[in-house]
Amino acid sequence: MTFNPSWACVIVGCVFPFLGGASNISDEYPPLWRESPAQFSDYRVENGKYIINPWNYIERMGMYKILLNQTARYFEKFAPENEQNILWGLPVHHGWQYHTGRLADPTQRTDCGHDSGDHLCISVDSWWADLNYYLSAMPFLAAIDSGIMGILSDNVVLLPPSKDQMNFCYNVSSCHSSFPEAMKMWNEFYQHVKSPSSSFDDLLKYLWAAHVSSLKAVPKKFHSRLKYYSKHEADFQRSWALFVDYLAPPLFPTTLIRVYEFQKGMPPRILVNGDRAHFISDFTNFQNIVLLALNVLHKVHKYTGFT
Repeated sequence: MTFNPSWACVIVGCVFPFLGGASNISDEYPPLWRESPAQFSDYRVENGKYIINPWNYIERMGMYKILLNQTARYFEKFAPENEQNILWGLPVHHGWQYHTGRLADPTQRTDCGHDSGDHLCISVDSWWADLNYYLSAMPFLAAIDSGIMGILSDNVVLLPPSKDQMNFCYNVSSCHSSFPEAMKMWNEFYQHVKSPSSSFDDLLKYLWAAHVSSLKAVPKKFHSRLKYYSKHEADFQRSWALFVDYLAPPLFPTTLIRVYEFQKGMPPRILVNGDRAHFISDFTNFQNIVLLALNVLHKVHKYTGFT
């Protein structure tokens, strides 16, 4: 017996009745979107290169903001206000990670990311933060490499974390060297973005191919981060990673409104021992349903032998 990817479609379908339109697009922006850098000149410059610290929430979000700004002209044919830009899924999800405390140090050994300390700090010990790096650095640097950002490929450098530096790449050339397939897929996506003949579904297909390729590049050693979390949060992390894999075949549209509304069903805090879907009192009914559906997805995947 094999796992049927249509399960993901069922889960997405079961939560759509809960989705409603928001009145103002700006209400849907990620936390601190307006405070984040909007252009390269908002970052510091050293030796003619823009220096970005992706281990600071504002600076990592700024990478997304510049990416959305620079690609807006290619998506204006689909809808006004850049709402149909399918790159919105990346910063909106990152904003949820920040808002729910999932970018903070899960070991509690530092105050990185915690409200009582440096709340903008992104911890390298965070499983969520490490996976997101592969979905921020690569899309951003590949966009530069593709020419879509209007600057030379060697003009941007990302700063390394305090440890585990070998697990990441920091400029266009090092990302090409370390993760050639993922960079190739993102570059291919941007070439189609620039093509006036590309349809919305075409772009979704190439976006999801690039997204999956980035996640495949994530080192297995990051699984060791799961020990810092409760069993329920670790299970949710595995379920979410699996669910994202199966969002790709149906080409889930990662536009601003769609992702914003869907993320209303995501857990509003880190799960702790004792949390049991569908019975978590401080979760909405929608959030309980989504969590329960993801748990079912993970169990079906596990017990059908599809690994």
